[in-house]
Amino acid sequence: MDLQNNAQTESDPELFCPSVPTDLCKQKEQEKLSGVVKSVHRKLRRKYIEVGDFEKIWREHCEDEQTLSEYAFAMKSLADNHWAKKCEGEGRIEWCRSVCQEYFMDGGMRKVLEKDEKAARHAAASNGATLNTQPDSSLPSFSSSFQFGKMRLLDVGSCFNPFLKFDEFLTVGIDIVPAVESVYKCDFLNLQLQQPLQLATDALEAFLRQLRAPIDTLPAQLFHVVVFSLLLSYFPSPYQRWLCCKKAHELLTLHGLLLIITPDSSHQGRHALMMRSWRVAVESLGFKRYKYVKFSHMHLIAFRKVSVTTTSDLVSHNYPEMLYIPQDFNMLEDEEGFTDCREPTRSDFEDDQLMRGFAELPDAPYDSDSGESQSSSAPFHELEDPILLHS
Repeated sequence: MDLQNNAQTESDPELFCPSVPTDLCKQKEQEKLSGVVKSVHRKLRRKYIEVGDFEKIWREHCEDEQTLSEYAFAMKSLADNHWAKKCEGEGRIEWCRSVCQEYFMDGGMRKVLEKDEKAARHAAASNGATLNTQPDSSLPSFSSSFQFGKMRLLDVGSCFNPFLKFDEFLTVGIDIVPAVESVYKCDFLNLQLQQPLQLATDALEAFLRQLRAPIDTLPAQLFHVVVFSLLLSYFPSPYQRWLCCKKAHELLTLHGLLLIITPDSSHQGRHALMMRSWRVAVESLGFKRYKYVKFSHMHLIAFRKVSVTTTSDLVSHNYPEMLYIPQDFNMLEDEEGFTDCREPTRSDFEDDQLMRGFAELPDAPYDSDSGESQSSSAPFHELEDPILLHS
């Protein structure tokens, strides 16, 4: 099948409506493209189970140009000819944008920092100590007029650079095999970090605009937002997922946001323990969860960076293993979706942490800092994303 020829769109506007039945030809094309994506994920997991050396497996994967090119083409075709024409997959992009606008532009950051200060004062008073904190007027914030420049956003594993269309972001999209010219070639796992740049905002933006591929190094504390959209489940090893989160923490400015979207077509409570486990692991690096939402086919989590120093205590607790996904424990012949599977072995500390926080997961999606529930019928397009359905 000629994927490019069959991907041509019709001019009939009704085809943009999700309620219209999918054309049989396009449905078969979509299944074929999704099959390419699934096969790459399955191959990586199989090799990891058989070999166990994730560094060797990842190195060989990055050298397999044919497989990577097929994967990039499939993702780009799905984005251009299926997601865009039916609004599939747009929900996660709009959610990321909405969270960033609320946090940076509409006072969300100030609100949580004031809450942090209040909690610190209360804790200090309980211990009979005094706490010296900065006045409210010095709390960092963006203005609606972009007084402090654009939000600098790093989109890791960016297929088609979806954030590029939004004027409020200065977007840097990276991928091991870019599908479009605006995405830079970069192996995020092996990206080397340099000392932070001590430059004014306009100079930092100029630096980002003159980046050239391939990107092998980046300064630390450079971005306000790092996005992992359907990225972490790509890796076969929990340790690789943890390394990505650690690197994101190092690349973010203080109070910056890490946005994680990961696929799951189960009901919200099915993998609540897994989401709690992820929260403990990510927060151990110096993050605090800001928002959590469960859509029909994905979890969407926002973490804010609360410490300048990136902590990585791997001696007392095995935090990387807490970033597991159900496929890590499924048999190779049973990989269709998040099915019943063996849960990972956890330490007593991890069990204690999970039990303490399990009650925090609400029946409805949850705003961690405000304590308010969010309806899963939020005003975002949240339809049947082909990758999420077949991941």
